Amino acid sequence: MKLSAIKKHLLKAENVSFRLPNGTFVPEHFHVTEVGLVTKNFIDCGGTIRKESVVNFQLWDANDFEHRLKPKKLLGIIALSEKILGIEDYEIEVEYQDTTIGKYDLDFDGVHFLLCNKKTACLAQDQCGIPSEKQSQNLPEASTPSNSCKPGGGCC
Repeated sequence: MKLSAIKKHLLKAENVSFRLPNGTFVPEHFHVTEVGLVTKNFIDCGGTIRKESVVNFQLWDANDFEHRLKPKKLLGIIALSEKILGIEDYEIEVEYQDTTIGKYDLDFDGVHFLLCNKKTACLAQDQCGIPSEKQSQNLPEASTPSNSCKPGGGCC
């Protein structure tokens, strides 16, 4: 989900809630402790230099059980971050501490924001020797010989 999409959803939302991939929710007293711009400069295994930028949201829950982040407040945090950090309409990556700090993609189901598992992939498969996926082949349909037994034909 891009930053523009979360802002659109927050304008219509009554509450802000995040559901983890296992179906449980981030406790409703969470804080958004960071909204930042993260840029990663790297070289892939094929030797191509790459650069990726994401908007990072860090979620944290403490023992202040009465805390509730409202959509308007989160929109204000996002607006300040855009202004001060020059954040553009990048994809959002969410950090949340479960058993370790997890990084998630973000989606929306109409009510809740969904933390989606991220996956790794080779960016230079053609240069790594990784075979491409086999294409399925369409085989001609087998014709039924005229003397074969057909269901309900009484030959069996």
